[in-house]
Amino acid sequence: MRKNIKLTAGIAATAALALGLTACGTSSDPSSSKDSAGSADKPLVVAASPTPHADILNFVKDNLAEKAGLKLEVKEFTDYVLPNTATQSGQVDANFFQHKPYLDDFNKKNKTTIVPVVNVHLEPLGLYSKGLKSLKDIKAGQTIAVPNDTTNEGRSLHLLAENGLITLKDGVGTDAKLSDITDKKGLEFKELEAATVPRALNDVDAAVINGNYAIEAKLSPAKDALVLEKAEGNPYANFLAVKAGNEKDARVQKLAKLLNSPEVKKYIEDTYKGSVIPAFGAAE
Repeated sequence: MRKNIKLTAGIAATAALALGLTACGTSSDPSSSKDSAGSADKPLVVAASPTPHADILNFVKDNLAEKAGLKLEVKEFTDYVLPNTATQSGQVDANFFQHKPYLDDFNKKNKTTIVPVVNVHLEPLGLYSKGLKSLKDIKAGQTIAVPNDTTNEGRSLHLLAENGLITLKDGVGTDAKLSDITDKKGLEFKELEAATVPRALNDVDAAVINGNYAIEAKLSPAKDALVLEKAEGNPYANFLAVKAGNEKDARVQKLAKLLNSPEVKKYIEDTYKGSVIPAFGAAE
Protein backbone atom coordinates (compact mmCIF):
# COMPACT_ATOMS: atom_id res chain seq x y z
CA MET A 1 0.00 0.00 0.00
CA ARG A 2 1.07 3.59 -0.46
CA LYS A 3 2.73 5.12 2.51
CA ASN A 4 0.72 7.55 4.58
CA ILE A 5 1.49 11.03 3.26
CA LYS A 6 0.11 13.13 6.08
CA LEU A 7 1.22 11.25 9.16
CA THR A 8 4.73 12.16 10.21
CA ALA A 9 7.32 9.50 10.91
CA GLY A 10 7.40 10.62 14.52
CA ILE A 11 3.67 10.07 14.99
CA ALA A 12 3.90 6.67 13.32
CA ALA A 13 6.73 5.67 15.64
CA THR A 14 4.77 6.87 18.65
CA ALA A 15 1.76 4.85 17.51
CA ALA A 16 3.89 1.74 17.17
CA LEU A 17 5.38 2.23 20.65
CA ALA A 18 1.96 2.84 22.16
CA LEU A 19 0.59 -0.28 20.50
CA GLY A 20 3.40 -2.29 22.06
CA LEU A 21 2.60 -0.87 25.49
CA THR A 22 -1.07 -1.72 25.02
CA ALA A 23 -0.15 -5.30 24.22
CA CYS A 24 1.70 -5.42 27.53
CA GLY A 25 -1.45 -4.48 29.43
CA THR A 26 -1.18 -0.72 29.78
CA SER A 27 -4.74 -0.24 28.55
CA SER A 28 -6.04 -2.02 31.64
CA ASP A 29 -4.44 0.52 33.95
CA PRO A 30 -7.21 2.21 36.01
CA SER A 31 -5.79 5.59 35.08
CA SER A 32 -6.67 4.89 31.44
CA SER A 33 -10.39 4.88 32.24
CA LYS A 34 -9.97 8.04 34.26
CA ASP A 35 -8.26 9.78 31.38
CA SER A 36 -11.03 8.65 29.02
CA ALA A 37 -13.70 9.92 31.38
CA GLY A 38 -11.96 13.28 31.62
CA SER A 39 -11.60 13.70 27.87
CA ALA A 40 -15.04 15.22 27.16
CA ASP A 41 -13.58 18.67 26.42
CA LYS A 42 -10.64 17.41 24.36
CA PRO A 43 -10.80 17.27 20.56
CA LEU A 44 -11.93 13.94 19.17
CA VAL A 45 -9.12 12.86 16.84
CA VAL A 46 -10.30 10.68 13.96
CA ALA A 47 -8.10 8.87 11.44
CA ALA A 48 -9.62 8.76 7.96
CA SER A 49 -8.89 8.01 4.32
CA PRO A 50 -8.82 11.26 2.33
CA THR A 51 -11.80 10.61 0.04
CA PRO A 52 -14.63 10.43 0.88
CA HIS A 53 -14.07 9.78 4.59
CA ALA A 54 -12.05 12.87 5.53
CA ASP A 55 -14.23 14.98 3.24
CA ILE A 56 -17.34 13.87 5.12
CA LEU A 57 -15.67 14.44 8.49
CA ASN A 58 -14.50 17.89 7.47
CA PHE A 59 -18.03 18.74 6.39
CA VAL A 60 -19.17 17.77 9.89
CA LYS A 61 -16.32 19.75 11.45
CA ASP A 62 -17.04 22.89 9.44
CA ASN A 63 -20.82 22.84 9.54
CA LEU A 64 -22.20 20.76 12.42
CA ALA A 65 -19.66 20.05 15.16
CA GLU A 66 -19.52 23.43 16.88
CA LYS A 67 -23.29 23.61 17.35
CA ALA A 68 -23.22 20.08 18.79
CA GLY A 69 -20.45 21.00 21.23
CA LEU A 70 -17.90 18.72 19.55
CA LYS A 71 -14.27 19.58 18.90
CA LEU A 72 -13.21 17.44 15.94
CA GLU A 73 -9.73 16.88 14.52
CA VAL A 74 -9.25 14.89 11.31
CA LYS A 75 -5.98 13.09 10.49
CA GLU A 76 -5.67 11.73 6.96
CA PHE A 77 -4.07 8.37 6.20
CA THR A 78 -3.62 6.75 2.80
CA ASP A 79 -3.15 3.13 3.85
CA TYR A 80 -5.39 0.51 5.45
CA VAL A 81 -3.19 -0.41 8.44
CA LEU A 82 -2.12 2.68 10.39
CA PRO A 83 -5.66 3.94 11.12
CA ASN A 84 -6.41 0.76 13.08
CA THR A 85 -3.06 0.47 14.84
CA ALA A 86 -3.20 4.15 15.81
CA THR A 87 -6.73 3.68 17.16
CA GLN A 88 -5.70 0.60 19.12
CA SER A 89 -2.73 2.42 20.65
CA GLY A 90 -4.69 5.54 21.54
CA GLN A 91 -2.73 7.76 19.17
CA VAL A 92 -6.12 8.65 17.67
CA ASP A 93 -9.56 8.27 19.24
CA ALA A 94 -11.43 6.72 16.33
CA ASN A 95 -11.19 5.95 12.65
CA PHE A 96 -13.39 6.07 9.59
CA PHE A 97 -12.21 4.17 6.53
CA GLN A 98 -13.25 0.50 6.58
CA HIS A 99 -16.04 -2.07 6.33
CA LYS A 100 -16.86 -4.99 8.62
CA PRO A 101 -15.29 -7.89 6.66
CA TYR A 102 -11.99 -5.98 6.50
CA LEU A 103 -12.12 -5.10 10.21
CA ASP A 104 -12.93 -8.68 11.23
CA ASP A 105 -9.96 -9.94 9.25
CA PHE A 106 -7.67 -7.19 10.62
CA ASN A 107 -8.64 -7.83 14.25
CA LYS A 108 -8.07 -11.56 13.83
CA LYS A 109 -4.64 -11.17 12.24
CA ASN A 110 -3.38 -8.36 14.49
CA LYS A 111 -5.09 -9.21 17.80
CA THR A 112 -6.62 -5.72 17.88
CA THR A 113 -9.98 -4.90 19.46
CA ILE A 114 -11.47 -2.30 17.12
CA VAL A 115 -15.28 -2.21 16.96
CA PRO A 116 -17.83 -0.44 14.72
CA VAL A 117 -19.95 2.38 16.12
CA VAL A 118 -22.23 3.51 13.29
CA ASN A 119 -22.53 2.84 9.54
CA VAL A 120 -22.12 5.93 7.36
CA HIS A 121 -21.81 5.12 3.66
CA LEU A 122 -21.14 2.53 0.98
CA GLU A 123 -18.51 2.93 -1.72
CA PRO A 124 -19.56 0.53 -4.47
CA LEU A 125 -16.65 -1.53 -5.78
CA GLY A 126 -16.40 -1.29 -9.56
CA LEU A 127 -14.76 -2.79 -12.61
CA TYR A 128 -13.00 -0.18 -14.77
CA SER A 129 -11.10 -0.14 -18.05
CA LYS A 130 -9.28 2.41 -20.17
CA GLY A 131 -9.85 0.56 -23.44
CA LEU A 132 -12.99 -1.55 -23.01
CA LYS A 133 -16.47 -0.09 -23.21
CA SER A 134 -18.60 -2.87 -21.71
CA LEU A 135 -18.50 -6.28 -20.04
CA LYS A 136 -19.02 -8.02 -23.37
CA ASP A 137 -15.66 -6.64 -24.55
CA ILE A 138 -13.81 -8.68 -21.91
CA LYS A 139 -12.34 -11.76 -23.62
CA ALA A 140 -10.14 -14.75 -22.87
CA GLY A 141 -6.45 -13.83 -22.69
CA GLN A 142 -7.07 -10.43 -21.13
CA THR A 143 -5.79 -9.41 -17.68
CA ILE A 144 -7.82 -8.04 -14.77
CA ALA A 145 -6.17 -6.39 -11.74
CA VAL A 146 -7.72 -7.01 -8.30
CA PRO A 147 -6.89 -5.75 -4.79
CA ASN A 148 -4.67 -8.19 -2.90
CA ASP A 149 -5.99 -7.76 0.67
CA THR A 150 -8.17 -10.64 1.85
CA THR A 151 -11.57 -9.02 2.02
CA ASN A 152 -11.34 -6.73 -0.99
CA GLU A 153 -9.99 -9.51 -3.21
CA GLY A 154 -12.89 -11.72 -2.17
CA ARG A 155 -15.28 -8.87 -2.76
CA SER A 156 -13.77 -8.32 -6.23
CA LEU A 157 -14.05 -11.97 -7.19
CA HIS A 158 -17.69 -12.08 -6.16
CA LEU A 159 -18.35 -8.99 -8.31
CA LEU A 160 -16.73 -10.72 -11.30
CA ALA A 161 -18.60 -13.97 -10.66
CA GLU A 162 -21.96 -12.23 -10.29
CA ASN A 163 -21.40 -10.70 -13.72
CA GLY A 164 -20.45 -13.97 -15.43
CA LEU A 165 -16.74 -13.29 -15.91
CA ILE A 166 -15.57 -16.17 -13.68
CA THR A 167 -17.04 -19.06 -11.71
CA LEU A 168 -16.33 -19.54 -8.00
CA LYS A 169 -16.58 -22.64 -5.82
CA ASP A 170 -20.04 -23.17 -4.37
CA GLY A 171 -20.48 -21.56 -0.96
CA VAL A 172 -17.23 -19.59 -0.94
CA GLY A 173 -17.51 -16.57 1.36
CA THR A 174 -16.25 -13.00 1.45
CA ASP A 175 -12.65 -14.22 1.82
CA ALA A 176 -12.61 -15.82 -1.64
CA LYS A 177 -9.20 -15.97 -3.30
CA LEU A 178 -7.87 -16.77 -6.76
CA SER A 179 -7.56 -20.46 -5.90
CA ASP A 180 -11.35 -20.52 -5.34
CA ILE A 181 -11.98 -19.77 -9.02
CA THR A 182 -13.20 -22.92 -10.75
CA ASP A 183 -13.39 -21.35 -14.21
CA LYS A 184 -11.30 -18.31 -15.14
CA LYS A 185 -12.81 -18.35 -18.65
CA GLY A 186 -9.36 -17.67 -20.06
CA LEU A 187 -8.74 -14.53 -18.02
CA GLU A 188 -5.49 -13.69 -16.23
CA PHE A 189 -5.35 -11.89 -12.87
CA LYS A 190 -2.87 -9.46 -11.36
CA GLU A 191 -2.97 -8.94 -7.58
CA LEU A 192 -2.01 -5.44 -6.41
CA GLU A 193 -2.30 -3.35 -3.26
CA ALA A 194 -5.71 -1.66 -3.32
CA ALA A 195 -4.29 1.87 -3.37
CA THR A 196 -2.13 1.15 -6.44
CA VAL A 197 -4.79 -0.53 -8.60
CA PRO A 198 -5.96 2.71 -10.31
CA ARG A 199 -2.40 3.37 -11.51
CA ALA A 200 -2.38 -0.05 -13.20
CA LEU A 201 -5.28 0.76 -15.52
CA ASN A 202 -2.91 1.55 -18.37
CA ASP A 203 -1.13 -1.80 -17.95
CA VAL A 204 -4.09 -4.18 -17.73
CA ASP A 205 -7.29 -4.66 -19.67
CA ALA A 206 -9.54 -3.98 -16.67
CA ALA A 207 -9.26 -3.50 -12.92
CA VAL A 208 -11.50 -3.82 -9.88
CA ILE A 209 -11.08 -0.61 -7.85
CA ASN A 210 -12.33 0.42 -4.42
CA GLY A 211 -14.72 3.37 -4.53
CA ASN A 212 -12.53 5.77 -2.57
CA TYR A 213 -9.47 5.08 -4.71
CA ALA A 214 -11.54 5.42 -7.88
CA ILE A 215 -12.71 8.86 -6.78
CA GLU A 216 -9.15 9.91 -5.90
CA ALA A 217 -8.09 8.81 -9.40
CA LYS A 218 -10.73 11.14 -10.88
CA LEU A 219 -12.96 8.26 -11.92
CA SER A 220 -16.70 8.52 -11.45
CA PRO A 221 -17.96 5.13 -10.26
CA ALA A 222 -21.52 5.96 -11.27
CA LYS A 223 -20.43 6.87 -14.83
CA ASP A 224 -17.11 5.19 -15.57
CA ALA A 225 -17.46 1.68 -14.10
CA LEU A 226 -18.31 -1.16 -16.46
CA VAL A 227 -20.22 -2.61 -13.53
CA LEU A 228 -20.77 -1.63 -9.88
CA GLU A 229 -21.73 -3.55 -6.76
CA LYS A 230 -25.40 -3.39 -5.87
CA ALA A 231 -26.22 -1.41 -2.74
CA GLU A 232 -29.11 -3.53 -1.49
CA GLY A 233 -28.01 -6.08 1.12
CA ASN A 234 -24.37 -5.06 0.75
CA PRO A 235 -22.23 -5.94 3.83
CA TYR A 236 -19.49 -3.44 2.98
CA ALA A 237 -20.81 -0.23 4.54
CA ASN A 238 -18.03 1.99 5.90
CA PHE A 239 -18.36 3.00 9.53
CA LEU A 240 -16.96 5.02 12.41
CA ALA A 241 -14.89 2.71 14.63
CA VAL A 242 -13.17 2.87 18.01
CA LYS A 243 -11.17 0.65 20.32
CA ALA A 244 -13.51 -1.62 22.30
CA GLY A 245 -14.58 0.13 25.50
CA ASN A 246 -14.67 3.61 23.97
CA GLU A 247 -18.05 3.30 22.27
CA LYS A 248 -19.81 5.31 24.99
CA ASP A 249 -17.35 8.22 24.92
CA ALA A 250 -19.65 11.26 24.75
CA ARG A 251 -17.60 12.74 21.91
CA VAL A 252 -17.89 9.53 19.90
CA GLN A 253 -21.64 9.45 20.44
CA LYS A 254 -21.96 13.06 19.28
CA LEU A 255 -19.99 12.34 16.12
CA ALA A 256 -21.99 9.17 15.45
CA LYS A 257 -25.23 11.14 15.63
CA LEU A 258 -23.87 13.84 13.29
CA LEU A 259 -22.61 11.27 10.77
CA ASN A 260 -26.15 9.87 10.54
CA SER A 261 -27.80 13.28 10.28
CA PRO A 262 -29.99 14.55 7.43
CA GLU A 263 -27.29 17.14 6.66
CA VAL A 264 -24.63 14.47 6.08
CA LYS A 265 -27.02 12.33 4.04
CA LYS A 266 -27.71 15.31 1.77
CA TYR A 267 -23.99 16.16 1.57
CA ILE A 268 -23.14 12.63 0.44
CA GLU A 269 -25.93 12.51 -2.13
CA ASP A 270 -25.20 16.00 -3.52
CA THR A 271 -21.42 15.63 -3.56
CA TYR A 272 -20.92 12.10 -4.88
CA LYS A 273 -24.04 11.65 -7.01
CA GLY A 274 -24.29 7.88 -6.59
CA SER A 275 -20.57 7.15 -6.41
CA VAL A 276 -20.89 7.10 -2.63
CA ILE A 277 -24.22 6.09 -1.07
CA PRO A 278 -25.53 6.85 2.43
CA ALA A 279 -25.79 3.64 4.47
CA PHE A 280 -28.41 5.03 6.85
CA GLY A 281 -31.83 6.62 6.81
CA ALA A 282 -32.09 10.13 8.23
CA ALA A 283 -35.39 11.60 9.28
CA GLU A 284 -35.80 15.37 9.12
